[in-house]
Amino acid sequence: MEIFFQIDEPFQTLVEPEPLEKAVQWTLHSFDKSSASSVNSVTIVITDNDTMQQLNAQYRGIDAPTDVLSFENTPDPDFPELDEIEAGHLGDIIIAYPVAEAQAMAAGHTPQNEVILLAVHGLLHLLGFDHDTSENKEKMWQSQRQIMVELGLGHIQPTES
Repeated sequence: MEIFFQIDEPFQTLVEPEPLEKAVQWTLHSFDKSSASSVNSVTIVITDNDTMQQLNAQYRGIDAPTDVLSFENTPDPDFPELDEIEAGHLGDIIIAYPVAEAQAMAAGHTPQNEVILLAVHGLLHLLGFDHDTSENKEKMWQSQRQIMVELGLGHIQPTES
């Protein structure tokens, strides 16, 4: 599994890619055994609040930054020639570092650990999890807890939003 990182310049010294890579590999191995062999890449973008706000407004109609967004790689009928090129790319996880940092401070842990939690959260979305109902939210939060415990970060819990 190849993990592509795009970390905006102001955050490059604040985010360690190796723990993120470990978390993504572990999550994929734990929850997507059926298609793990067909998935060969994912992209993680660490960006600022302005970029995140633009994406959130464009794709969710919410004109405010959020902590994490996931974009599944789906075939585009307008560009069928890209389907083969992008086959195996699970999707993109976009994380707003300033939001992650604020959530980490409020929760009493490091921004790096919050970014790991958000990467796990985003990857679970790409694997089909959602929190659109209370039942789905409980399943997703339980899965996040399980992964974080297995990564030795069981004390890191998602914010309730």
